[in-house]
Amino acid sequence: MGACIPPRRNRKVQIAYDEVLYRRCHHFKNLFANLKNWRRVATRYDRCTDILVVVVTISAIIIFWLKV
Repeated sequence: MGACIPPRRNRKVQIAYDEVLYRRCHHFKNLFANLKNWRRVATRYDRCTDILVVVVTISAIIIFWLKV
């Protein structure tokens, strides 16, 4: 697996990276950043793991639905 972070533009020797993988990682990190905005998910009020997974899933679906 190669690097997925692009090198700086002023680097003398440019290193190749996978642009598609970089975009997917970026979207995935943004999803978790948006999930942290939801207070219930960020503070984990739910003590049961099953309910927490459901809340995270529903939150991710709503975030994706609002972005589209």
